[in-house]
Amino acid sequence: MSLDRAVMMFAGFMILVSVALTHWVHPAWMWFTVFIGANLFQASITGFCPIARLFRRLGLRPGAAFSARAPLPPAPPTEPPAGSWRD
Repeated sequence: MSLDRAVMMFAGFMILVSVALTHWVHPAWMWFTVFIGANLFQASITGFCPIARLFRRLGLRPGAAFSARAPLPPAPPTEPPAGSWRD
């Protein structure tokens, strides 16, 4: 399992747990859901994710989202291919 999948799985699981706690224990548990969402938001902007650091220390290999150098998408062609309608 890659680090990316583990982080997404953990975040999804924690959201489900917090919603269940909100429903069956006390409505104040909704703040836990808000905290998880805020952490996901800041991680998407800064690239810093505490659970990703923990999982990396546990030996999970990074995928594309949490690697030091994420692969860039291929650049679009600058010229139309030979034989196109613009020739």
